Amino acid sequence: MTNMRTTAQAGSSVRVWMACLLLIFPTTVIGPKVTQPEVDTPLGRVRGRQVGVKDTDRMVNVFLGIPFAQAPLGPLRFSAPLPPQPWEGVRDASINPPMCLQDVEKMINSRFGLNEKMKIFPISEDCLTLNIYSPTEITAGDKRPVMVWIHGGFLVVGSSTSQDGSALAAYGDVVVVTVQYRLGIFGFLSTGDKHMPGNRGFLDVVAALRWVQGNIAPFGGDPNCVTIFGNSAGGMIVSSLFLSPMSAGLFHRAISQSGIVTTIMMEDMKPWPEAQNFANSVACGSASPAKLVQCLLQKEGKDLITKKNVNISYIVNDSFFPQRPEKLLADQQFPTVPYLLGVTNHEFGWLLLKSLNILDKLEHLSREDLLEISQPFLAVMEVPPEIMPTVIDEYLDNGSDESATRYAFQELLGDISFIIPTLNFSKYLRDAGCSVFLYEFQHTPSSFAKFKPAWVKADHASENSFVFGGPFLTDESSLLGKNRHLIPRLPGSKMIFGEQMSPVSIRYLWAWSKPHLNLNQICPSYQPSQRPQRKRSS
Repeated sequence: MTNMRTTAQAGSSVRVWMACLLLIFPTTVIGPKVTQPEVDTPLGRVRGRQVGVKDTDRMVNVFLGIPFAQAPLGPLRFSAPLPPQPWEGVRDASINPPMCLQDVEKMINSRFGLNEKMKIFPISEDCLTLNIYSPTEITAGDKRPVMVWIHGGFLVVGSSTSQDGSALAAYGDVVVVTVQYRLGIFGFLSTGDKHMPGNRGFLDVVAALRWVQGNIAPFGGDPNCVTIFGNSAGGMIVSSLFLSPMSAGLFHRAISQSGIVTTIMMEDMKPWPEAQNFANSVACGSASPAKLVQCLLQKEGKDLITKKNVNISYIVNDSFFPQRPEKLLADQQFPTVPYLLGVTNHEFGWLLLKSLNILDKLEHLSREDLLEISQPFLAVMEVPPEIMPTVIDEYLDNGSDESATRYAFQELLGDISFIIPTLNFSKYLRDAGCSVFLYEFQHTPSSFAKFKPAWVKADHASENSFVFGGPFLTDESSLLGKNRHLIPRLPGSKMIFGEQMSPVSIRYLWAWSKPHLNLNQICPSYQPSQRPQRKRSS
């Protein structure tokens, strides 16, 4: 598979699950309703639906909208999630749940899928639910590995239904769980004290993982073999869970796709000024945190999501993050579980530029313009002002036309926001003895031509749909044909978590040489037994 490069430290126990990211699965199509599967959980009985998966006779049981916490309504709006209440009778888990409150228009414009089509469902504050996709072949006592997907979306948009886990469940022989968490001000606004501590979205995911530990076994999942994975903000949450003492023991492997908590895009904030600014915008301004929060609790939830330009980030010095993430990394305050991290080769190709409203600013961009708009980003990296022109010239590489300056800016932002943080994060893990892997996704989906400029390569989040089978989610045969060549030949149904894997399945396996990793080198096709140490010239 020539469009994926992988850099790896020795650790055969995790090479096999790295296929989670490399796999291109056929999609799910809902076939005739053969049965309505029912499962008894410690909280009550649920009834789902059964779906077929294209190009295989395997069926998948799907359970949608199962609550993992009490609905955060009324006085619970900004509270930590509470354990769910049991129910009587059979709960209908056959229909898609509502999304958490968010700006739906922004979600549509972001277009996080392989093509411009996106499933949009109603929004509600009663949204702390998860979806489960389980192979039908599972019988009583079976235990399949569990993969818990955390969606992205800048912490302000997204849903558990953004990805269909049925094909991954069928072809990977795993139990897939997709979760939702409170977004925007509902999940991350904070007064910096007990009245609204913040980080509620993180705590929602912790609650979901606790639910998995206590309830996934009846669905055929192994609570002792849980992988958390996510893209963009979802990858950032994965890395946050990795560092938080609150999630200790709740997962056993981790995958962050284009998202790390130490990125400059997710700096911790001064919570009280941000809370005051937002409260003032909705006529809840107050010098008293208690009164401010009480006023926000009286507002209609949908009225609070209409306000724009609200700064959202994590909070330090609480139960979730007792210290800054950088400090936790430096002190090796994290479990030594296997970890896969990666990026695309054009992180700022289109999606992020459009979402941040800077895409149009890249037209007719001169060197001087490039220097001006890059200064804030370089300043965050503590680049001295007198060195900034040299940095820009390095990225321009003697080119000065419009396309060269645009590309230089895209590469600069990609390095600052994703590449450098990912490499630095990986170094801490390596030094602590973790089995850590890196990848770069390079394939440009053919469907990009419909709505993205021709110069866009593997844009931010473009690998998502391949992990879940996106090329086959459409009836367009042209798209199917153009992407079918990406399907790797992987051995057996245990390819994700099994004990053996053919070296052909993962084309590039590398042992890294300290202290640096260089993702910008084209890797020759070495067999694992032949791979050399990669060295970076000084």
